[in-house]
Parts: sequence; structure tokens; C-alpha cells
Amino acid sequence: MAEIVTETVRFPANGEDMPGYLARPEGDGPFPGVIVVQEWWGIDSHIQDVCRRFAGQGYAALAPDLYRGKVTSEPSEAEKLMMALDMPRAVKELARAADWLASQPFTRGRGIGAIGFCMGGGLALELACASPHIKAVAPFYGINPEPIDKVQNIQGPVLAIYAEHDPWVDPPRRSRELREALQRYGKRHEIHIYPGTQHAFFNDTRPEVYNAQAAQDAWQRVLRLFGESL
Repeated sequence: MAEIVTETVRFPANGEDMPGYLARPEGDGPFPGVIVVQEWWGIDSHIQDVCRRFAGQGYAALAPDLYRGKVTSEPSEAEKLMMALDMPRAVKELARAADWLASQPFTRGRGIGAIGFCMGGGLALELACASPHIKAVAPFYGINPEPIDKVQNIQGPVLAIYAEHDPWVDPPRRSRELREALQRYGKRHEIHIYPGTQHAFFNDTRPEVYNAQAAQDAWQRVLRLFGESL
């Protein structure tokens, strides 16, 4: 594992400075870059840990703070924060984050990866549709872009991860819709529905839903995707 450094950074987005959590290996690089899109909880310890995991694998990982510092562990508060988020604006902010990360001297110029979870899964897919910097995307249990035909703009392969038991997302319907659209536009893709898992099975800070075996398999698939694409 590489020695890593972490910091709070700020970058221009929609006329203001937006904060983000950055983790990257020590040294000048250049390193492949990844945008990590938060769950509805905010930039909590889990999202920061995912960034550090990427940094330990040699990536510069940025989690843009869409909530501007607000973090919660209460579902009712998380729902309020998510409902208050202007999603089209959030996609634009994520695109500006990708612009910033791609422009940094420590970032390698082959393109940026994107990964997101729950709310962030849907936003990561939207980001891949909106930003030419995104050359591979791994949405975890997210909803699809609206309209789905936006996926024709995706610049690289898609790895879509779902839990079998997920009333939030309806994996059979969402995955079928996504697969059909990606096939229609000739986009390379993998879609996995992990049997016996629940929504947010990747989040090891939530023991009631965490599934270590599925999470480890999904992580290795993500590393393989980004390793081949970035």
C-alpha cells in the first residue's frame, strides 16, 4: 500500500469555491484520478475511507462535498438533505470537480474514473454522461439517468453494481433498462446483481447490511475496470 496524503481542497464550481476531500499517494505522480460520489449521508467516514482505499492503490481520489460540510447518520435527516439537493446543479458541480482533478499536475492525463453509491450511484452515471473526462464509471445501486438515452454520451466502460434485495432501486427493472440502453448505443458494460445482498452492502460502517464477500468482489471488479481504463 502506498503512503497517502489527505486534505480538504476547494475548486471552482458554478461561481463559487466548492469543498472536497482528496486522498492521493505521496509524491508528484502522476496518478490516475477518481471522483467518488457520496451517499445521502454526506462526506462521512465511509466515503473518506473509500477515497483513502483508492489512494492506497495509487489513485488520486476526490469526493466533492455536495452538502457543503453537512453530514448525518440519521435516515430522516439524510432524506431531507438529499431532497434539498438540486440534482442538475449537483451534476454540473461534479463535472467541475472532474475538470479540476484532470487539470492537477499530480493527475495522469488518460481520463478520470467515477464511482458512487446510492444517491451517488445515480449521480456518478449522470456525471459520466455529462463530462468527457470520465473514461470509466462504476455506479453502485443507483438509479438511471433521465432520460436514459443520455448514456449515448458515456466515454468509457460501465460497471453497474446492484444488490438483490433493494426496494430503493428495483434492480431487475433498473438493470434491464440500463443494459438495453448501453447495448443500444454500443457501450461496453458489466452488470452484476449480488445475490442475497441488501442496499448499501458495500458500506462496512453499516453492519446490518454490509456483505464482506460481495463488497470485496465488487471492489476487485472496480479496481480491474479502472486499472484497464485510466
